[in-house]
Amino acid sequence: MVYLRDAAIAMLSVTLFAPLPSKADEKVGEAVLIKTEVSGASGPMAVDDPVHRDERIRTSISGLGQFTFRDGTKLAVGAGSSVVIDKFVFDDSGSVKKLTINAAKGTFRWMSGNSNHSAYQIVTPAGTIGVRGTAFDFYVGPNGTTAVVLLNGAAQFCGAGGCRNLRAQCDCVVAKRNGEISDPRRVNRDILKTLGNQRALPFLSGDQTLSGRMAFAGGGDCGLSTAMRDRPNGTSPHSDPAHSPAPSSPDTPSSPSTPSTPQSPRAEAPAAPGPQQTPSTPDVASPPSTPDRPDKHDDHDDDHDHHHDHHWGDHSWGNGDSNGQGNDHGDNDGGHHHR
Repeated sequence: MVYLRDAAIAMLSVTLFAPLPSKADEKVGEAVLIKTEVSGASGPMAVDDPVHRDERIRTSISGLGQFTFRDGTKLAVGAGSSVVIDKFVFDDSGSVKKLTINAAKGTFRWMSGNSNHSAYQIVTPAGTIGVRGTAFDFYVGPNGTTAVVLLNGAAQFCGAGGCRNLRAQCDCVVAKRNGEISDPRRVNRDILKTLGNQRALPFLSGDQTLSGRMAFAGGGDCGLSTAMRDRPNGTSPHSDPAHSPAPSSPDTPSSPSTPSTPQSPRAEAPAAPGPQQTPSTPDVASPPSTPDRPDKHDDHDDDHDHHHDHHWGDHSWGNGDSNGQGNDHGDNDGGHHHR
């Protein structure tokens, strides 16, 4: 009997003095997509696993996780990232009074939920992103350098160097820990060079693919994926034709002027009889001499043969058989044989 009484007292003591559930165990959302490896406080995560307040979420170098919070806010965590759900105050009306996440490093996409815009705050090593009913991508480098690209709505980035407002779709600002912050400008490949990481914005460049509404958060990729495909080595494809000799290749066959080279001696063949006709000049002085007429006839024949040789020469580069015939004719031309 005494034993039973002591056991009951012990059980009551355990119940009374057991630690109360911590707010850190409060469920604030759940995983809707897990790729490769994503881990939370309890280890590797799977789809439908809860996300708790103050829980740190990490992804592997190829990991990807998508999470939805209780007010409908969506957060994508890309490869090699680390983020903590720092504050979450729910008001039972389907919205939150305060939702703050602390992004230590990596790549992210944010889509606001049903809560008041002032309830959201994203803290990075270089400053704070204020949400204005929006969707945006942001990147935090190992040295704390932060880039924000607006996809929809509006946003504001404030750091030691002041604040910058992002109002136009695809506007981007880059900020550093030391307070340096750029003016908003359209995101492009130069931004990736500035960040020193070609995969800094994987959801825009196409390195990682999201699902559902998150894939179309801004209705486009700001042209970044096209730029990455067109210029894989940083060289515009429009310069490629300048290096391609294809258009000039038709000109090379036109140098079949080479076959016409053997014709050049034959074209000069009529000049050879010239010295032989010098004796005929005295014949001109003697009109009755009969050789005068054949000599002129021979000159006419030579001119004719010369014209005929050019006729074959014009066709010889286009037809090998014609070239052969031209040579045969040249062999019969006054007995002059040229090879």
